[in-house]
Amino acid sequence: MEIVLVQGDITGERVDAIVNAANSSLLGGGGVDGAIHRRGGPAVLAECRALRASRYGGGLPTGQAVATTAGDLPARWVVHTVGPVYAAGEDRSALLRDCYTNSLRVADELGATTVAFPLISAGIYGWPVADAVGQALTVLRAAEPAHVTEARLVLFGADTYAVAQRAYAG
Repeated sequence: MEIVLVQGDITGERVDAIVNAANSSLLGGGGVDGAIHRRGGPAVLAECRALRASRYGGGLPTGQAVATTAGDLPARWVVHTVGPVYAAGEDRSALLRDCYTNSLRVADELGATTVAFPLISAGIYGWPVADAVGQALTVLRAAEPAHVTEARLVLFGADTYAVAQRAYAG
């Protein structure tokens, strides 16, 4: 699987599946989650509500992943995953890696060949950018999906992109 770093807005990526750094409610929020819900439109929210009414009444657990339609996004599916909130005194990195592993598994099961990931937990959840990039690359470099041939790590902002480029090269 090829790993590609992209600087930009994940909601504009033309891929089979876009990964959403969701909150556990699955009903939208701030950051990437809010942007995906706004651009994806009512179809994404409707499927998220259906998931809450059935399998995920208590919300989607941290590290897990589930797919919905992509609605008006330039993708077929949105794979929602809930990243951990960063805590300096507690190592939650396994949960962060689970987000990438489970999202990639769900996308692969759908038959996606291209998947765009945000930098999960590095926004309002406070995960240090360099470590968040390292956790993402650890999972993506080790993955051997059956269908996914390209994983894009979509980085918002020049500073975040520069950190990712250094980590990718190192």
